[in-house]
Amino acid sequence: MKQTTSQQKEIILTGDRATGPLHLGHFVGSLKQRIQLQHEHEQTILVADMQGLTDNAHTPKKVSENIFNVVADYLAVGIDPLQTTICLQSKLPALAELTMFYSNLVTISRLERNPTVKSEIQSKAFNRSVPAGFLTYPISQAADITAFNATLIPVGDDQLPMLEQTNEIVRKINSLAGKPILNECRALLSNAPRLPSTDGKNKMSKTMGNTINLGASEKDIRTAVKSMYTDPNHLRVEDPGQVEGNVVFTYLDAFHPDTAYVAELKQQYQQGGLGDGTTKKILEDCLQTLIAPIREKRAMYLNDKAQLIDILRTGSEHADRKTQQVLFDVKEVFGLNLF
Repeated sequence: MKQTTSQQKEIILTGDRATGPLHLGHFVGSLKQRIQLQHEHEQTILVADMQGLTDNAHTPKKVSENIFNVVADYLAVGIDPLQTTICLQSKLPALAELTMFYSNLVTISRLERNPTVKSEIQSKAFNRSVPAGFLTYPISQAADITAFNATLIPVGDDQLPMLEQTNEIVRKINSLAGKPILNECRALLSNAPRLPSTDGKNKMSKTMGNTINLGASEKDIRTAVKSMYTDPNHLRVEDPGQVEGNVVFTYLDAFHPDTAYVAELKQQYQQGGLGDGTTKKILEDCLQTLIAPIREKRAMYLNDKAQLIDILRTGSEHADRKTQQVLFDVKEVFGLNLF
């Protein structure tokens, strides 16, 4: 088993489902953190195309056509493939095999009790037609994490039940082996604020059109900001307005580089005398400045698919060697390394 020491960099696994281009919510919630972590830890980012199919198997192009979008987004924001391993889930056969082995150690009732899975099933309105792959999503995640011997997993607090289930599987494998074979993992919770959707009502969703993608055009950004939810009772410029729940100010807090200036805007808005149009124009200028270079870089990467394929191939080959070793160890536990 790989042990972390003060001399070794701790192993981090993170990733995204390839179901659409990444947006500002991803930027605040995970991408900025990953840029920093790649300098401090041994980081792998998994493009989870197989897990993307758990609720998109009938529209597979939604996954396959977005793999390049996701990788281009990574590179455009500053994730360096020389410091971070970027790999493709479907190119790592050990992950599927580990999922199969682990599935024999987890009951259906345990999966159904997982609060994250229950919440996702409700939000996606599967009714009684829940794909088996979606229900076993936590087992697949456990396979991903253990295959890399990852011990530190950047997640939101809504994903903590997934890590708990991973550690349950780890303990069962280690118990069967009679010795430590796999590492337990712990969460690295982000202190970044959870960014609301632009409509301020629903969860961020690409299909609902309430996000701002990292490759958004100038027009897209302008349209999104103009439609942002503010204070519905702030009808005139001179009226006092509420900052809490006001999406424009939430985004200003997240993206404007001058926190003192934003604090002044809040005070003026609360006292009355600052219009929504003015605050939205300030936010738009801020987001235009942020996204313009990212948009330019991601377009450059998307115009060179060969480079993206090379990055994925190199990262996947490196990851395959690591994950095959863990698979060997797990198969040994079950007595299946006969030849």
